[in-house]
Amino acid sequence: MSYWETTGKSDEWYTPKHVFDALGCVFDLDVASPKEGGTFVPAQRYLSAGGLEASWGGFVWMNPPFGGRNGLFPWLNKFFRHGNGIALVPDRTSAPWFQEAWGLADMVLFTPKLRFLRPDGSEGKSPSNGTALFAVGNKGSMALERAALAKAGFLDVLFAINRRRAKKRHGNPRFFDGL
Repeated sequence: MSYWETTGKSDEWYTPKHVFDALGCVFDLDVASPKEGGTFVPAQRYLSAGGLEASWGGFVWMNPPFGGRNGLFPWLNKFFRHGNGIALVPDRTSAPWFQEAWGLADMVLFTPKLRFLRPDGSEGKSPSNGTALFAVGNKGSMALERAALAKAGFLDVLFAINRRRAKKRHGNPRFFDGL
């Protein structure tokens, strides 16, 4: 859920269970877990504080706080440097940060608008925009393929093919160098 939809309210919004059911995987680490718990993330370990400073290991799930104009940058930097996991972000295809991240992901799944859950378990209203799941690594890509087959969204296939060709020719671009 984006900050502009909940200004002055909590940044605690939980990803609905059906997303994880569609992904059909277990994560080693949830790097931005809610403080109060109550999450549906199937993970072995959870970081509810200091996720940016902590060492990440294995296959990660990342639904970072969406608050603040540049709040996603440090999370996405760390996610792409880690190179193994799935990140949930707002679907902002026209934003430069989204386009750059899109170019680094191995696969992207565009979901319908998700009704995130509040800490008390109630469902939020439909947000103003959809979400996207960025995968890096084989395990994340396979999970996004399963989710697409379960009709949880649609995969960015053509862009992924073109991106792989560009990486072979030019190498991997650097992510958010100026920030």
